Amino acid sequence: MSKYTKDLWNRDKDGNRKEQRSFLRYAIVATVIFLLFMFLKKDNLINWVQAGLSLRRQERQIEQYQRENAELDRRIRVMTGDRDSLERYAREEFFFAEPGDDVYITE
Repeated sequence: MSKYTKDLWNRDKDGNRKEQRSFLRYAIVATVIFLLFMFLKKDNLINWVQAGLSLRRQERQIEQYQRENAELDRRIRVMTGDRDSLERYAREEFFFAEPGDDVYITE
């Protein structure tokens, strides 16, 4: 601790700066109490930051799911509107075939 810090708590050395030093002591004590309160209580600052990060991560995930849903909706519109694309999709994904087609499945 510096000399000034040690002298801060000695009221005999306040002299003509009594009000300033008194306020400084009050500000230090209030700041320490505030920091202890923020870090020791159940809903502390660390939990708030973690909750904010989790919220941002979930919002990005929601946006991703909305984009995927939009893509799936587009694919549904294409397949229900055109029989050829629906048949192609059924052949590629579910290995459907018309009578007389030769089907080869490779892994």
